[in-house]
Amino acid sequence: MDWPGADYRDPPRTLASWSIRRPLAEWLRREGAASGGKRVLDVGCGVKPYYPFFAAAAEYVGVDVKENVNADIVGTADAIPVEDGSYDVVLCTQVLEHVDDPAAVVRELHRVTAPGGRVLASTHGVMLYHPNPQDLWRWTHTGLQRLFEGAGGWAVVAVEPGAGSAECLGMLTANYLHLLAKRAHVAGAARPVIGLVNALAAALDARVAPLREPAPGSLFANLHVTAVKG
Repeated sequence: MDWPGADYRDPPRTLASWSIRRPLAEWLRREGAASGGKRVLDVGCGVKPYYPFFAAAAEYVGVDVKENVNADIVGTADAIPVEDGSYDVVLCTQVLEHVDDPAAVVRELHRVTAPGGRVLASTHGVMLYHPNPQDLWRWTHTGLQRLFEGAGGWAVVAVEPGAGSAECLGMLTANYLHLLAKRAHVAGAARPVIGLVNALAAALDARVAPLREPAPGSLFANLHVTAVKG
């Protein structure tokens, strides 16, 4: 399917954010496979890059704070202009770190989710400062769990790291390599090195299981939340 956002669904390993985008795409691809006949809302949708994963859904609606050709509704994440309990699956990827009041957004996600439905959210544990237009928050896995449990009355909240600690360090290294190369006007030359860094970090995480588990000293670039409404 020719749809925008291919580098989100199938990110190249030479991308500095590969260790974030690859696990996120894998997770949403699995979730999308079970979306047949369901109503899906994408909050902070941008170009709706994950729509192809949910093509079997009965409806896929994107809401964004700015008008764009792919957004069906214009609205903010803390005041979504849809009826209560109207969607079976609600996506909210890489949004929470940018909002003024994350708890208010989580409560709003709960409001628009149908009973028995679920929210699939992702946000950063560790990441470079990236204002779009602002960048306010980072979480540990326990902090993100507490945020959701304290806002909305969910039946189930599960928080999992997208990738392990080695990939988090690899992501930071890759991003700084990209920034330095960009400033030196040799961004293309850095791509093979970034690809090697990402590959080595992923291989280390795959080989050493404790690097993928939440524990004292762990670092996670991205966290995935599944919250089920009772």
